[in-house]
Amino acid sequence: MSEKPIRFINFVSHKLNMFPRFKLSADLEIRGLALYLSKKKCLIISDLHIGYEEALNKEGVLIPRFSFNDIINQLKGLLTERYKLVIINGDLKHDFGEISNQEWQETTKFLNILKQHTERILLIKGNHDTVLEPIIKRKDIEIRESVELNGYLVLHGHKIPPDFNSKDTAIIAHEHPAVSLFDGVRVERYKCFLVGSFKKTRLIVMPSFSPLMPGNDLATSKPLSPFLSRNNMNSFDVFIIADRIYNFGKLGELIKMHS
Repeated sequence: MSEKPIRFINFVSHKLNMFPRFKLSADLEIRGLALYLSKKKCLIISDLHIGYEEALNKEGVLIPRFSFNDIINQLKGLLTERYKLVIINGDLKHDFGEISNQEWQETTKFLNILKQHTERILLIKGNHDTVLEPIIKRKDIEIRESVELNGYLVLHGHKIPPDFNSKDTAIIAHEHPAVSLFDGVRVERYKCFLVGSFKKTRLIVMPSFSPLMPGNDLATSKPLSPFLSRNNMNSFDVFIIADRIYNFGKLGELIKMHS
């Protein structure tokens, strides 16, 4: 990932309203940093990157380990009902290689909490999820490359499947979309959802659930996902997540403001 969250010294960690909601369609709703598919009673979250602090510590970067408590606090705001299915859309943990002590302990605790509020957990494999089987097997959790539900294809988004065909809607993560807003000399970065299209498929891009990932500002940075390009991003609608959900218009307009 190109993000270096600890270097965003002036980044304001906004206290999110745990219950802001915005309907993207009759059966799909934004809930904070998550998506809710009502017909399937399915909650979708992505990019938790559990264990990132330990990975930074190994690189000689000292950072307090606060993100897991923030993740759990955000999660509790979403676990006010019982779901039939919870999908983790990739990058449950951070380290590409072995499972670190922090990843093992915190991922286990996270999944235990989640299992109390859903009948089933499905993990979509992300590019960071290279070694997960030892944890997943103990928790009876299914892992897949993608899943299709009522016309919604959920996949992580770090690669385009060779058999990808036009779908009604594809939901991806991986990108960690965000935008920076200016107030004089003050700059604040906000996580956001993006809604646009890839070829003939409606495309929804989810923000990171991790508080340590402030996001990739797509108004000034190149996209990471192959589903996104400068050619198709201008027409994407931006939905900023803060005290409530703000429809901020087209990403192309924000790109012009920064140019």
